[in-house]
Amino acid sequence: MNSEQVHIDLHDLEFIGQGLNRPECVLCTANGRIFTADWRGNGGVGVLEADGSQWLLEANNSEFQVRPNGICLLSDGTLLLTHLGADDGGVFRLDEQGTLSPYLMEVEGVPLPPTNYAHLDFNNRLWITVSTRLMPRAKGYRPDNADGFIVLLDSAGARVVADGLGYTNECLVHPDGKHLYVNETFTRKLSRFDIADDGSLLNKTTITEFGAGTFPDGLTFDTEGGIWITSIVSNRVIRLDADGRQTLVLEDNDPEHLAWV
Repeated sequence: MNSEQVHIDLHDLEFIGQGLNRPECVLCTANGRIFTADWRGNGGVGVLEADGSQWLLEANNSEFQVRPNGICLLSDGTLLLTHLGADDGGVFRLDEQGTLSPYLMEVEGVPLPPTNYAHLDFNNRLWITVSTRLMPRAKGYRPDNADGFIVLLDSAGARVVADGLGYTNECLVHPDGKHLYVNETFTRKLSRFDIADDGSLLNKTTITEFGAGTFPDGLTFDTEGGIWITSIVSNRVIRLDADGRQTLVLEDNDPEHLAWV
């Protein structure tokens, strides 16, 4: 795959869905259904069907407003939502009837701060990221702050397995099952850990650093070993090849605003 093959012109984009509210996380399934985090009403998940119709799976059993940032689909059809509240966090479970229930609210006796993302790997381990302990979390939008962390929830329980990260964002276990990749948004780098047999994260390595204006947020792998990165603020999509070379796939931003940020 060369750079010409992955470049996308803005005029070639097509849009689907409408009326969504902060669709930070997007999940696609084999039947053509698309799930997006959604802040409408009490919060929940927007569902776009393959035929173009859409509906909202809203939390309907309490006055509590969940503010989902990351969403994770479980094998029984329920979803996990990471709550990105103004000053509180946690992971909640949302079933197909809209019933919301706490799933993980504290780790090592400490309540979870506003919570960013959750990833369920092929070994049924749940990896959870917290971007910063600072509140309001905008205080963590700095390259000199590194207090984000990663939580692992598995059969041994929940514990912090990595700390001191520069605004921890999406994380993903590599298809080989041996490494965890994670974006550190405001220190502008993609990092990788070795995963030990007990789930511990070891040997942190910087895979790549990003230049001015690129703030890595989401990531995914492709079948050729490449890594796709989304950047907030600059609205960039970047592909990294197996050698770490970056290719700009898509960009749409206001240069003056980007320079100010």
